[in-house]
Amino acid sequence: MTTPRDLLIVTFDMEPVRPVERGDLSLGLAGAEMIDLLAAEVVTLDGDSVVPGQKRAMHDALLDEAVSSLHRELPYEPVGEWLWRRGRDLSAHYLDVFTEEGGLTREEGRRWVVLKSSHTELVDSPARRRAAERWRSDEPVLATLAAAVGIRDKRTGDAQVPADDQVVTVLNAVDDALAELAEERRQRARRQEQAAADNRWRGY
Repeated sequence: MTTPRDLLIVTFDMEPVRPVERGDLSLGLAGAEMIDLLAAEVVTLDGDSVVPGQKRAMHDALLDEAVSSLHRELPYEPVGEWLWRRGRDLSAHYLDVFTEEGGLTREEGRRWVVLKSSHTELVDSPARRRAAERWRSDEPVLATLAAAVGIRDKRTGDAQVPADDQVVTVLNAVDDALAELAEERRQRARRQEQAAADNRWRGY
């Protein structure tokens, strides 16, 4: 199994501390992919730049896509930019792949509307049980990503943290991207409120 797959599984299996937004999960999944690519030594980080190594099969179709998406020419892409680019609609893509593989059921003819609904069900499988075990062990990377996207509370100061500095760089980049996305949502909401107020003032 992979970290992004485990993250998606616990998103379904655990009661989140707040509603999990599609965009937040997409950025979290992209961060999880980058962490797995680092672990496989397919990439390294030079500061915050993603330096691709030798291209090789990851034995997971979604991670193979992530490898193929890497910029392989100078200047190398900052990890934050990669998260935004790779993360676009990534949660929907993972959901579709899970369904095609038989890991998730969906009522025929319906597209994904929300992550959890009466029309979706996670299938019991060895992958689901492995993800649950990783969750119960409070593995630092999965726990930190889960906190970032809203599945659990933010980790406290005495909690385990990843030992690898490059992994920490990716996790920090995920936090920064999520904060930027939250600010974009706030600004959009303010614009909508202002437009509604203007319409009321004009008598529309």
